[in-house]
Amino acid sequence: MPLLSKLFLALALLTTAGLPAACAAPAIQAAATPRTTAAQAELDHLYEGLQASHYDLFARRPQAEYDAMYRRLRSQLGTSAIAPEDLRREFQRFVAYGNVAHAAIEPPMAEWEEYRAAGGSAFPLALRVVGERVVVRDDYSGIETISPGDEVRSIDGIPALEWLGRVRTLVSADNDYLAYTQLETRLPMLVWWHGDRATQYLVETTTPEGLRRRVTVPARSRAEFGTAAAAAPASFDLDGNERVARMIEDGIGYLRPGPFYDNRANSTNPWDPSAFHSFIDRAFTSFIDAGASAVLIDLRNNPGGDNSFSDPMIAWFADKPFRFSPEFDIRVSEAATAANAKRAEAQGTDPEAISVKLAAAYAGKRAGSRVSFPIPLVQPRSDARFTGPVYLLINRHSYSNAVLVAAIAQDYGFATVLGEETADLASTYGAAEKFALPQSGIEVTFPKARILRPNGDPAPRGVVPDVAIETPVVPVQTDVVLDAALQEVLKRGPG
Repeated sequence: MPLLSKLFLALALLTTAGLPAACAAPAIQAAATPRTTAAQAELDHLYEGLQASHYDLFARRPQAEYDAMYRRLRSQLGTSAIAPEDLRREFQRFVAYGNVAHAAIEPPMAEWEEYRAAGGSAFPLALRVVGERVVVRDDYSGIETISPGDEVRSIDGIPALEWLGRVRTLVSADNDYLAYTQLETRLPMLVWWHGDRATQYLVETTTPEGLRRRVTVPARSRAEFGTAAAAAPASFDLDGNERVARMIEDGIGYLRPGPFYDNRANSTNPWDPSAFHSFIDRAFTSFIDAGASAVLIDLRNNPGGDNSFSDPMIAWFADKPFRFSPEFDIRVSEAATAANAKRAEAQGTDPEAISVKLAAAYAGKRAGSRVSFPIPLVQPRSDARFTGPVYLLINRHSYSNAVLVAAIAQDYGFATVLGEETADLASTYGAAEKFALPQSGIEVTFPKARILRPNGDPAPRGVVPDVAIETPVVPVQTDVVLDAALQEVLKRGPG
């Protein structure tokens, strides 16, 4: 798998993919004894593995605080038996405590699907955090007295942010903005994983007009979610998976490149960029032939992927050599070396394979040492190239390599960035690998590298747009964000 696909795509995949269910070791369910229990031993392996493999486990959480949590959890695991599914949840809470997005244990998605397929009910509101406010974005409850746009003040008597905060402990994220952005699309599953099986919730709201209400909101089955969605007013829904290239009003070329991997249904290799390159070449050629005054590239809701796809796209409008990072610093560990060796064996002896290059970089290095992996410069196109102004449109759901595309364009001055700050970081801990715990089989993802955005700023923030365009909290019928972006492009003119 290409380097950046491992590096950045992991975050986007957390919203949809699940690992196989943990292997249930009978010892983990055994009653505690005066000696170390199997669950405690697994926790020991988990903490030792993270410290040995993570690029910097204590980057966002002081070791003293992490040690204290480790002692608390270890004490709890020694007092009673614990089921494998509960162990997985507590271990994810422990990993997420470090506040690094690419350190995680994935949710039990197979069990969640089984629960929902069997008619299991779930929390029916999609919530968005706006500053200190919690707002209903989508309502699947079927209750007329609650609507998108209502502010949620409390749930079951607990202030809304505090209620969400309990679920947030299961989300690996570098800051609250990233965590709450993930909660927008994953809240029902995470509430369930948190252990909440309530059949109804007492929700206190305030309408946009200031009317306060106390509403009993029932948990809903998958079928009831579908019924509520079908009854909701029609609204604009951006398809981040779609590839679009066309001329729009006033001679502006509009490009929505879609994911930076091969997403065609008949694709046999998602990391083969040839079809994507052909699409991009046709798109920019058509813009040039049509005399486009500017190009707007829409990266909203883009899950990201690999730079072998995006670099040739940027080369169409770049005016100098570029690369996604000035520094790709890797911490050598037994887990990272072993995972890479397995990939290198599968890839054969191709000297250009990333795993083969990594194996050479690891050779002779002791565990815990760091190596710098060179990132080659990418050259602008030497023939046809778009020389007019370029704009990128981003939002908080632009992830992974889409964030790096925006950072490259902004830091090198290739384009003006419009929209909403990305939740995913521009400088991050990534290049994810995994190790497995010896008894439960739980797989733990960890970042092995530190990646800085092109300008070298290490701040744990997303890409902040040059021109802010607010995304509506409540779904609307038309793409008002794109309309605002086009107005900005037209206002700035062809220069």
